[in-house]
Amino acid sequence: MSKTVVVNLSDAEIKRQMMGAAHTLRDARYPGVRFRFLTDRTRGSWFLIQGGKWQRLGAYPLLSAKQVLGTLPELLARKAANLDQRLEQGEWLHCEGLLSWYRDRVLRNRSLSLKRKASVETIIDKHLLPCLSGVAIDSIDREVIDRQLVWPLQESYSVSYVRQIMRVAQQAFAQALKLNMIPENPLAGFKFAEFVQAREKPKAGRLRPTDLPELIQRLQQCYSERVEQGMLALIMLMHGTRIGETRLARWRDISLGDRVWFIPAENTKTRAEHVLPLTEQACQLLVAYRERMVGRDADYLFVDGMGQLLNERQASSAFKWMSGGDWSSHDLRKLARTCWAELGVDYLIGERLLNHQMGVLAQTYVLTTQEELKRKALEQWHERLDECGLSAFQCETGIR
Repeated sequence: MSKTVVVNLSDAEIKRQMMGAAHTLRDARYPGVRFRFLTDRTRGSWFLIQGGKWQRLGAYPLLSAKQVLGTLPELLARKAANLDQRLEQGEWLHCEGLLSWYRDRVLRNRSLSLKRKASVETIIDKHLLPCLSGVAIDSIDREVIDRQLVWPLQESYSVSYVRQIMRVAQQAFAQALKLNMIPENPLAGFKFAEFVQAREKPKAGRLRPTDLPELIQRLQQCYSERVEQGMLALIMLMHGTRIGETRLARWRDISLGDRVWFIPAENTKTRAEHVLPLTEQACQLLVAYRERMVGRDADYLFVDGMGQLLNERQASSAFKWMSGGDWSSHDLRKLARTCWAELGVDYLIGERLLNHQMGVLAQTYVLTTQEELKRKALEQWHERLDECGLSAFQCETGIR
């Protein structure tokens, strides 16, 4: 199949080529003009190439060959004048300028977590810039985004990740518009479902309640060999916390006297302080762990042999070692949530323990009694863990 065919562009020629296999038509008389068929070959798009950049002029048959070629001289003159004016004003002409600006802005935003900054930087540098570099901002429409961005990415990545990439692009353009750095947002109103109709299926947890005895036995072994790594997993299992907020825990945020663990807002995904009750089992475990860590003199609970905070890579590697690749840190959180439901823990209390965002009405409903209910839920859960081997583990390690 010939991808590009040289013809004398006309409406009659386009209709004739509809029966063929050519993807792109060009005319030697008009070097910068291209016509591209869509999947439905009764439709297509007109493009003008300037400086190696493709700019979409409009859709066929709404814009006929006669109209495009007839107004081409005027169009070229207008674009040349507008280009000079826009360059004088410092306006972005192509996506790479806007995306690079937004990436740098995010990296300098102190209100964002390091994880969020790294995520945006990766998405822009590894996906958005390679896909949209050279694309003129004023040429962006749904067909361009589908062809240049969404459809190529969905061949290699999950639907949820492509959606995340699309969301970052929309956030970048929306921010630029708010600051009057672009005259209009070409992505306004775009919905991901317009490009990909596949429904995202939630991932099932790789740990089941019946796995608890074997899991606790494995964590006991990890605790004996690499105490800080085994403790990290145990604390997450016991409280259903995220790996990031657990890894960043400080001793000053834990009150054994009041039996409470404060997770600062800057460490949480929801950017809201999270308060967790500490049960008798948790307090005993923390006391014994601190005694094991004497000599490291660290502010953080989870540090390496040099007394430095475990970084994200070290924490991730720790879970690969502990699980052998069979489960992840998030699977501990899912397992805790599943077991809470089996124990009859109220749904809203379970959500509060996970520090999920809730609506105003739900927050009001549990506001007055949530701390006591959270404590009772964790006491139930830790009794279940005792039955599955946690109590024996604590005795063997000298905690009880």
